[in-house]
Amino acid sequence: MTPQDWPDVERIYAQGIDDGEATFEVATPTWHAFDAGRLPQARLVAVDDEGAIVGWAAASAVSSRPAYAGVVEHSVYVDRDARGAGVGRILLEAFVEAAEQAGFWTIQSSVFPENAASLRLHERLGFRVIGRRERIARAGAGPHAGQWRDTVLIERRSTRNGSA
Repeated sequence: MTPQDWPDVERIYAQGIDDGEATFEVATPTWHAFDAGRLPQARLVAVDDEGAIVGWAAASAVSSRPAYAGVVEHSVYVDRDARGAGVGRILLEAFVEAAEQAGFWTIQSSVFPENAASLRLHERLGFRVIGRRERIARAGAGPHAGQWRDTVLIERRSTRNGSA
C-alpha cells in the first residue's frame, strides 16, 4: 500500500463504515492519520485483473510497550463488488505471511458477531475466538447507528515467532 493507493483504500474503508459490519469508525481518516496509525509492515492491497484495488489489509500496534512489540491488531476490507470472490482469503493469507516475516507473534482483531463470513474466514486461517465483549461500544454510523454492539475478540499465534 502506497499513498497513491489511498483514494481506493479510503473508498473501500468508507464502504465498511457505511455497511456497519466492519468498524466502529464513523468517518475515514486522512491519509496522514491512517499512515501514522498503521505499521509499515504488512500493508497490502489486492488488485483485480485490470489493476483496480479491490481490498486492503493493515495492522496497528496494540501497545507502545516493548513487551508487546510483536502483537498487532489487523483490519481487512474488501470492496462490496468483490465480496464472496475469495479476495478476503487471499488478502488475509498474504497478511498472515507478511506478519510472520515481520516477526509478529500475535495477530488479533475484534469482529462483530454478525459478520459470520469474516469469523469463518479467520477460523479457517488459524484464528481462534478468545472471548466476546458485550455491549463494548455504541455504533455511530451505518444501519446500527445508536445501538450497543458486541464484538468477538479473535487471535492467531504465530507458528514461527515468539515461541523461544
